[in-house]
Amino acid sequence: MTESGNLLRAGDRAWIVDVAPERIAGVVAAARAQTWSALLEDVVPAARSIMFRANTSSDMRLLSGHVRHLVDTAGADASAAFLEREPVVIPVRYDGEDLEEVARRLNLTTAAVVAAHTSAEHRVGFFGFAPGFAYIDGLPGALELPRRTSPRRRVGAGLVAIAGTQTVVYPGGTPGGWHLIGSTSEVLWDIDAANPSRLSVGDRVVFEAVE
Repeated sequence: MTESGNLLRAGDRAWIVDVAPERIAGVVAAARAQTWSALLEDVVPAARSIMFRANTSSDMRLLSGHVRHLVDTAGADASAAFLEREPVVIPVRYDGEDLEEVARRLNLTTAAVVAAHTSAEHRVGFFGFAPGFAYIDGLPGALELPRRTSPRRRVGAGLVAIAGTQTVVYPGGTPGGWHLIGSTSEVLWDIDAANPSRLSVGDRVVFEAVE
């Protein structure tokens, strides 16, 4: 990657720009609402940056100007309607194989772990690691644990896990070092669907305990 102003060039068809985490969802939503978004093949947010991938390398010069202006001007209200739309409710059976160990390590009851997880305000921060792998921010400080020292080789779809300050619902088929606390029957990632991911950056998420 080579630097160009406040942008980093990634290959021949993409720009990466650093963005404060709290602004990422708004900038992404604002980008997708622009008339010049027709130049984009994809917008890929990460924890502290966004990649803007052009349809063709010939669009790169024009795209750089649009991206700089967007990042400089997109305010907190640029996508308020998007950010405050109805939350995605995910029913969870809190039956994960690590739940009791998590409670023990945190000096809590399993009921207290469930209560803390379901009462917190969660929001999708970014996607990474694997397709459909959404990093969901908002885990309460009382539930913070580092990842497992021995990751599992393969974690099934729909398993709900925590680590650090985040929650993830595994899309399936990936290794995983997060602590499994439950499972959901909701399909959040379907590669055969027109829109494979049910979650988007900035979505509010409510985890609801079910039997």
